[in-house]
Parts: sequence; structure tokens; C-alpha cells
Amino acid sequence: MPRAKTTTKKKASAKTLVIVESPTKAKTIGKFLGSKYAVESSYGHIRDLPKSKLGIDVEEGTYEPQYVIPTKVRKKVTALKKVAKNMETVILATDEDREGEAIAWHLVHALELDADGAPETKRIVFHEITKGAIAEAIENPREIDARLVDAQQARRVLDRLVGYKLSPFLWKKMFRGLSAGRVQSVALRLIVDREDERNAFKPQEYWSINALLQKQGDGDAFLTSLYKIGDTRVGKLDINTKKSSEKIKKDLGKASYSVLSVKKTQRRRNPLPPFTTSTLQQEASKRLGMSARQTMQIAQGLYEKGHITYMRTDSVNLSQESLVSAREWIISSFGGEYVLEAPRVFRGKSRLAQEAHEAIRPTTPTFAPKEFGGELGKLDSRTVKLYGLIWRRFIASQLPPAVFDATSIEVSASGTDSYILRANGTILRFDGFLKVWESKISENELPELSKDDSLELQKIETEQHFTEPPPRYNEASLVKTLEENGIGRPSTYAPTISVIQGRNYIEKDESRRFCPTEVGTLVSNLLKEHFPKIVDTGFTAEMEEDLDEIAEGKREWHELIKVFYVPFEKQLEQKYEEVKKITKDMEEETDEKCEKCEKPMVIKMGRFGKFLACSGFPDCKNAKKLVTEENSFGDCLDCEEGKVISCRTKNRRLFYGCSKYPDCKYATWKKPGSEKDEDEDSE
Repeated sequence: MPRAKTTTKKKASAKTLVIVESPTKAKTIGKFLGSKYAVESSYGHIRDLPKSKLGIDVEEGTYEPQYVIPTKVRKKVTALKKVAKNMETVILATDEDREGEAIAWHLVHALELDADGAPETKRIVFHEITKGAIAEAIENPREIDARLVDAQQARRVLDRLVGYKLSPFLWKKMFRGLSAGRVQSVALRLIVDREDERNAFKPQEYWSINALLQKQGDGDAFLTSLYKIGDTRVGKLDINTKKSSEKIKKDLGKASYSVLSVKKTQRRRNPLPPFTTSTLQQEASKRLGMSARQTMQIAQGLYEKGHITYMRTDSVNLSQESLVSAREWIISSFGGEYVLEAPRVFRGKSRLAQEAHEAIRPTTPTFAPKEFGGELGKLDSRTVKLYGLIWRRFIASQLPPAVFDATSIEVSASGTDSYILRANGTILRFDGFLKVWESKISENELPELSKDDSLELQKIETEQHFTEPPPRYNEASLVKTLEENGIGRPSTYAPTISVIQGRNYIEKDESRRFCPTEVGTLVSNLLKEHFPKIVDTGFTAEMEEDLDEIAEGKREWHELIKVFYVPFEKQLEQKYEEVKKITKDMEEETDEKCEKCEKPMVIKMGRFGKFLACSGFPDCKNAKKLVTEENSFGDCLDCEEGKVISCRTKNRRLFYGCSKYPDCKYATWKKPGSEKDEDEDSE
């Protein structure tokens, strides 16, 4: 681990030590504090559960975690203890969420700040790294919030119990290298269930009918759609055969047309609230093509450099200062017609989204994206783009609604049967918040018409359609579904998605949407059959609510662990006896012979999917990739013996290489027949 640059040599007179999580955050805060302060970084967590054992006292039923200081941070802890010993005061300035509160609590114990003779210890929190916010936090220290620490400990213990106990079960009943998790397994189930829906889907035929009409004598033509037959509104699937569509087309071809009604209204479209963690991840995925992990990494950097407020938040609240600053920028940039009479206030859905916390916003609202890029040209383009997204969403939230003129025209087609057609038109009259928040607007101006105007038929179009299966999840829709179902918390979405990708449980298709791998489907189905509660969305959401109650001081955390673990342990013991190893029946013999021992090669299943292995295992351990029609892209031109097949790097990035590797080392990022790299999975 790289060692932090100590600031104490430069600040020999420092009497107060400030400890934060990251060196970037330390550097930013250090700029605002004088020589009486030394600022150091813990480099994240300094205590955790051991890797080599469960680390939770389940034998005695206390469920107390047995924390250790990992080897990689022992030097850092020793250095921090040495610095703290010479200080009068230690200020713990870790993040303001549960994780940050727990890190502060662990620092107290690891640095022995609660021992006799230790320096005075204070806890401060802030939601933005600016000079004013730091000064105010130092003036208003508080105690470590034991309730938040307990909630974090409960989550950590629950996750450890599920992962540490259930993963070995998968190893024994399937194969090694698999894992299960309290949140990751539910996210995987969502993706597998969606794939099952798609596979079971049966498309239904339906037809649309449109008529191009024009006012008699002159006027622009406009398109109408069939709306009613008699008094009955036409549903999407009501016209489901070519025969019925042709019958209507024939009737409409003989009909006479007149305007039945013209309705004009004014519609107002309001801006969305400023970003929360979840909505930032969703919008960055849709607009910038960023994964949840990328978004959080970049946002973390922006926060630690002091450019945005804290990026892990459920709140949509905005400070009075930020509203005043936004108003000033809007007046100077757009003029008075874009200024609201009073600031727009938003209310969040989460009961834990405290008003003292804020939405994600720029710390300096007048710092527009163009200026940001100009003054900080060293930042990469993705960072500037994400800042611009955050800035525009915030400024848009304080701009007036967009105003549209909407027109709806109903047309009577009288003849053999009575048909009514409809046309809708929309024209933007005032852009409002759309001045900074780009959005797709479909404008359609209809001609000026009055009731009873006669119309001429120009053309009738019928078109066949088929219903489509529900789409696979992408980054944005998966995050939205996790949030809507109360699965995990916004801060856990990115690592959850990364874990199930890294485990080869899911991968992205050509449209950058998630589909389960064969291994992922097997794991999910096994858990769904034998541990239904673990992968049940309702149960997982209920557990999150229990954790929230601990954070609110309404529930004791050891009791929650006991209620979960006692039945879970009994169920696990039972399933070890009941469930047979499922891979025994999955080996398929092939006609291929092992080039090392001449025994038949068989198809086996491993954590990375199917592969070819010698049937003489363990005497012969020959194994290689399985070439199929789905993963093969023709002959390898380098060796002329192997096939070019799709492969994955350790971080799941897609590439193409020779099936004869390592004898042939041909590899490329470009999909055969394509001109661009297949980098949709790169982080």
C-alpha cells in the first residue's frame, strides 16, 4: 500500500490531528486549515472481520464480531498512533453515513483513543468539503453515533453470516469458486427471473391503423390514428389479425371525414429533483453510458476535491445558501423570466433522508461546466461530464416549468361503421428548465382546424406489430428496481453489480444489458429452490427496514442477528443432507480425445461456464475452452488450427482469442467482422 505523505513535519506546531478516509480528502481539507492542524488519512477501514475464519461468535450466541487489523494497514495504524500520541485533540472527520461513522468508531479502538491519557477525541461531519463547511463542523463537534455504528455492524455481520455459510454450500453441491450474498443473490435472481420471463414469452400480433388527412381545399396534411370504433376505445391488442385490419381499412377508404372536436390546452412540465445516489447512477448510465461503479468512483473524486456535496445520500433537500447562489447565477445568465418567485423545495420518500443532509449538488453553483473544464483542464473528460450532469440537474431544479401548447383533434369517419380517429400535437412555447436540462421533445404542430371542418383522405396505412418480451435490465433499470424493492441501499448498488459480474453470474449483451450466464442461472435456481427467503425481495427489503430501525435506535442489533441466524443455521444443516451434488449429472461425453492421454474429453461445468476436460481426471488434468457455435467466430489466421472465440479478462472485459491458447497467443479487442472494440464491459 502506498504510504500517505505525513503533514506533521511541515506543521511542527500542530496540536490537533484531523483523520479522514482518503489522501485526496486529506489534501483538500488541509488547504482550509492552519498550522495548528495536521491532516492524515486512514486509507479507508482499519479494522475488519478476519479473512481466515467466520469471526463472529455464533457458538455462544452473542454474535459479537471479532475485529482484526488487516496486515496491509498495520503500518498505517502504527503511524497514526504515533502522531496522535503527541496531539492535544484528535478530530475524526470521516464521512457522515453509517460506514463513515463505523470507521470513526474503529479508529477510536485501533488508536486507543479511549484509553487513559489519550488526547481529547471529537467527531465532526459535513456534507461538502469547503472552507465554510469545515469551519462550521469544527465549531460544532458531536459524539460518535452508536446507533449508526450498530446498524453498520449488523449489516456487516449479516452479510458475513450469509456469505461465509452459504458459499461453501455452493462449493460442495456445485463447484468451488462460487459465492452467495444477502444482497447480491437477490439482484442475481431479478436478472435470472427476467430472463425466464423472456424465454417464456409468446408474442401477440396486433395492427395499427393510421390515416393521413387534409382540410378540403387547402391546408397541411396531418396524421391520425384509429381511436374508437363506435363508442368503444380501441385497445393496443384489439385489432389482432390482418383480416380485421383490412376490413377497417376498406371501411375508412369509403368514409367521409369531418372534425368532431378541437381541444387546446397548455401543459407545464416541471423539473426533476436534484440527484440522490440512486438517481445519479441511473441518469449517468442512460446519458453517459457509465456503470454504477464508474459513477461512484468519479463522484467520490469530485466530492473529495471539494466540487460536489456528499455523493451517498437519499435526500433531495437543498441548503438555503445553494438556492441563493443558484438564483444569482440564473438572473445573471438568463434574466428575470427564468427566476422563480420562491425556491422550489423537494421532499424525499426515504424516512431516513434527514433534512440536515443534502442532495448531490455542486458546492459552488455559479461554477458552470464550461468554467469547470477550463479551470481544471487536468481532469479527464468523464469527470467533467459527470460534474456537468450534476450541475445541470441542480440548476434545472430551480428553473421554471417548460410550457407546451397541446392540441387534440378528433375526427369522425362516417360510413358503414362509425369510426373516430385522433391526432395529438405539441409545441414548446417556453423552454424553462429545458434551457439547461437536455431532453428529447417530440414537437408536432397540427393545422388550424375548427369543428365540422370537412377533411379529405390522402392515404391509409396499416402496419403489423408483435408484442415484445420485457427488456433485460441495464445499469439504470436494475438500480431503479433495486431501489423500488428496497434491496440494499444506494451505496451498495455499484459493488453489488460489480460482484455478480466478477463472479461470472451475469454479463452484458450487445445492447449493454444484463443477461445471466449458465452458471448464474444454476446458482440462482439452486438458492431459489432451497433458500427461498435469502433471495426473496420482500424478505430482503424487510431486513433493510430492520437495519434502519437500528439506526434510529428502535431495535437492538444482536437480537436482529439472532432472529435471522438461528433458523438459517438449522435450514443449512438440513439442506446439506437433502441436496445432492448437481454437477454429477451434467458431464457430457464428446468424440474428442485428450491429446495427452487419449481418453475421451467430457464437457464439465465450472464457475466460468462449460469447458472441456479429460475424463481421466485427476490422473490427467488436461482442460481447455469449449468451442461452440455461440462463442466461435471462425478460424484463427495466426495458427490456422484453432478457432477465434469470445473470452473474458479477469475484470470481465470481453475480448477475442484463439482456442489453442497458450500455444497460440492471438487476441484482439475487436469483434470479428466489427470495426470497433468490444469494450462495453470495461470499467
